[in-house]
Amino acid sequence: MSFAVVVLYGDALYAAAVYGRRRHVGEWLLGATAAVTAVLMAVVGVGWRSFAGAVITGAVAGVSWVMPVMTAMAVREHREKAEAQRLRAEQMARLAELDRRAAVAAERARMARELHDVIANHLSAVALHSSAVLKMPHLDRAAVQRSMEVIRDNSVQGLAEMRRMIGLLRDDGGREPDPAAAPRLAELGELVARTLRSDLDARLTVAGRARELPAAVELAAYRIVQESLTNALKHAGPGRAEVLLEYRPGSVAVTVRSPLGPDGSRLPGSGSGLVGMRERAAVLDGTFAAGPEGPAWVVRAELPTAPPACDAEDDDRVREATA
Repeated sequence: MSFAVVVLYGDALYAAAVYGRRRHVGEWLLGATAAVTAVLMAVVGVGWRSFAGAVITGAVAGVSWVMPVMTAMAVREHREKAEAQRLRAEQMARLAELDRRAAVAAERARMARELHDVIANHLSAVALHSSAVLKMPHLDRAAVQRSMEVIRDNSVQGLAEMRRMIGLLRDDGGREPDPAAAPRLAELGELVARTLRSDLDARLTVAGRARELPAAVELAAYRIVQESLTNALKHAGPGRAEVLLEYRPGSVAVTVRSPLGPDGSRLPGSGSGLVGMRERAAVLDGTFAAGPEGPAWVVRAELPTAPPACDAEDDDRVREATA
């Protein structure tokens, strides 16, 4: 057998082990070539009684048959590992893209809630009073004056809140945020005072000792009350809307009770108010409920203001362990 034939035969074995369709073709070829090599060594050693000839035969067969197959198996294993790493990298990239989309969707939902709560309250008051002035041309001068004052106040307040929100969106972190951009529960009195129609007013009652709350809790409670009063302006019947703010030991609760309207909605709405309020409560692990109770529509929300007791106990145990 010439040297060229040996090289070609080894190359064929290498190609079959590397590019074979079946994954275990290299193992089969390795077993076959090793078995043939062992048989040849046995034939030379036993038949010819030449130990040196058996060793030389095994060395030549190993270099010609076994080594190409073993090299091909190593190359194929490295290729498979590289392909697995590539697939894993693609999966990680897809997961990262899904996380990014989820984060964008959550941020869009949050911005939608904020825009809805900021705009709906003021525009509802403006639309309501302007409609009253247009539909009742015989209103006296004092009534028209009061309606125009409400329209002006709500327009100015709405523009101010929109400017604050736009300022926050444009803020690149180089300056301190405007503290007035996030409404506080201390401003509920002004919000309730602005909620009025010719046949509807509102009253605020505060129970418990007022204390400093997390900003997220104060914002959520304020927006829930704001949206509830906006719905009262749209849908409530004549009478008074009652707002109750309760400071409880581990939470803050708000209850808004407004009279049911006899003839449905006074102003059109998007229907996303209740969804937004429920989402705000859920984000803070709070509770939310809304529905008719007798002659009134009642909105209740309770938002926790402190971590769970088990977390506090865990923190104590960590401090003891590290002391």
